[in-house]
Amino acid sequence: MARKLGQLETAALAYVQMRNLRTVKTGDLVAALRITPKQERELLSRMARAGMIANVRKGLYLFPSKLPLGGVWTPDEATAVNALMADKQARYQVTGPNAFNRYGYDDQIPSRIFIYNDALSGERSVGSVRMTLIKVGPDRLGDTEQMEMPSGERVIYSSRVRTLVDGVYDWARFDSLPRGYDWIRREIEAGRVAPANLVKAAIAYGNMGTIRRIGALLETIGVEESVLRQLKKKLTSSTAKIPLVPRRPVRGVLMKPWGVVLND
Repeated sequence: MARKLGQLETAALAYVQMRNLRTVKTGDLVAALRITPKQERELLSRMARAGMIANVRKGLYLFPSKLPLGGVWTPDEATAVNALMADKQARYQVTGPNAFNRYGYDDQIPSRIFIYNDALSGERSVGSVRMTLIKVGPDRLGDTEQMEMPSGERVIYSSRVRTLVDGVYDWARFDSLPRGYDWIRREIEAGRVAPANLVKAAIAYGNMGTIRRIGALLETIGVEESVLRQLKKKLTSSTAKIPLVPRRPVRGVLMKPWGVVLND
């Protein structure tokens, strides 16, 4: 059954659609609808509770381009992410399980969106869209692709090669090892990812553990020494051994000079 809209709800939706707005801040509707600040707060709160609009943060609301039949709406993932990031003027890129699924590495559809960004951290929800926000330094943002969603919104993802590096770098957060090594092997064998590009991304966006693990893996699959040499130049002197697969016993063949034990 269609929800019956009140006079103020109808006026608010009409105003926003006429102005081609997607977000409204507290205070934006006072003059337009000739209401008091208290009436506006109550109106926006009522519409959010009813599922007509979505709360991005306190005082900022996301409106539909058109309220669907039934009067209940929730933003799609791209619209929700872009609204939150635009509000903070943040750089961002979707990563982790969402990117794993996007590129066909994993067929599991995540229940939330994992986002590297330079402004926010923690858990957020916009409508029914749940987000895990991972604040990183500006130097860890980059190597991205823009994806156009069915809604027409564009969302920024880590690139195919960057996603593979993220899987090794952020293995604890994404639970992506040892699966990530299989993804790398398959991508290289299929010619979708060049080892040199993977090395470049590992140097730019990884840490020493990432460089050592990817270097050891690439050596086991026979990547040319000229490519491996770029990673070896970044190695620091250390006698510490690390496992190829974290959280497993450090037993197996030691790969020199990476200091990585092949325990997979």
